[in-house]
Amino acid sequence: MGPLSGYRVIELAGLGPCPMAGMILADMGAEVICIDRGGNPPALYGQDISRRGKKSIVVNLKSEEGRKALMKLIASADVLIEGFRPGVTEKLGIGPEDCQAVNPALVYGRMTGWGQTGPLAQNAGHDINYISITGALHAIGVKGQKPVVPMNLVGDFGGGTMFLVSGVLAALLEAKNSGKGQVVDAAMVDGATNLMWMCHSFHASKMWDFNERGVNMLDGGAFYYDTYETKDGKYVAIGAIEPQFFMTLVEKGGLDPEIFNLETQNDMDQWEEKKAILTEVMKEKTRDEWCALLEHTDACFSPVLSAYEAFDYPHNQERDVYIELDGYKQPAPAPRFSRTKSEVAHGQRPSGHDTRVVLEDLGLSSDDIQTLIDQGAVQ
Repeated sequence: MGPLSGYRVIELAGLGPCPMAGMILADMGAEVICIDRGGNPPALYGQDISRRGKKSIVVNLKSEEGRKALMKLIASADVLIEGFRPGVTEKLGIGPEDCQAVNPALVYGRMTGWGQTGPLAQNAGHDINYISITGALHAIGVKGQKPVVPMNLVGDFGGGTMFLVSGVLAALLEAKNSGKGQVVDAAMVDGATNLMWMCHSFHASKMWDFNERGVNMLDGGAFYYDTYETKDGKYVAIGAIEPQFFMTLVEKGGLDPEIFNLETQNDMDQWEEKKAILTEVMKEKTRDEWCALLEHTDACFSPVLSAYEAFDYPHNQERDVYIELDGYKQPAPAPRFSRTKSEVAHGQRPSGHDTRVVLEDLGLSSDDIQTLIDQGAVQ
């Protein structure tokens, strides 16, 4: 039984960060009930890993009877999460005030890119847009070249999902003491900005240049913190920042101590020259040969793996970093708990799979449920 066993979460079906938040809460043991809108679930592909562990009911949110059924469910819940534009749930009659009128202790989690307020709040956007106004996108890339898109990890999931989950959990703790719920306004812009905290610290200490990318210690500017191609066309990652780790890299990697030494390690004027030299050195051996020399040392070295390779990597296998479910390998629940272990209850269920069971749990009779189905309020 996970640490959130006994909690009920209502998730209004959507895409991206909000569904991942629901997945994490379900992995932790919460009963997550996904409110679908009929037809196929809103997924970009056939297999949606984020729907694992969740129940699915189909409710017609534009039907008055459907809304009433949903409000009855909300009255029994601890959390509701949604990822619509600001004002959408209010128009549907299931906004925070509507829901907290029937459940004052409800934690209402809202996930958007721009936030609930501000001049951009009603604009469409995606991860790339949200992180572009935080300085994060500008900071990622090679010196003298255009910014590099970091997939949708920084805005959607790092700045979005994780802040929604932490906000919901904090609000649940507070509600346990006060008996009162509240709205959690999780915006990807806010989250991505917070992810930049270390860069801001370095900048305040005059150790980071906000105007340039690829010239700072942690953005690939430093020769000892970058990726390098190997003899076989693969890549390795080096992050030997601290003096003792840097010297391990030099000694175990057989690097020339006249060139690679502590006295000049952080001389930024020499970074490009040293990077060019190290680039050629790393091409002298294959990735596996470098792994044999450096992988199990404190050189802060690792191979750059494809997702396929990551499945079979010994460290990941020993820790069961991946699980297989519905015929697909996928990330195992995280983080790990010593006593109330997280687990995946089941795989993705078809849209509406649990409509009858959930409504029966609310006390509706078979006849009542059939009436709702006949009215088109639920499916």
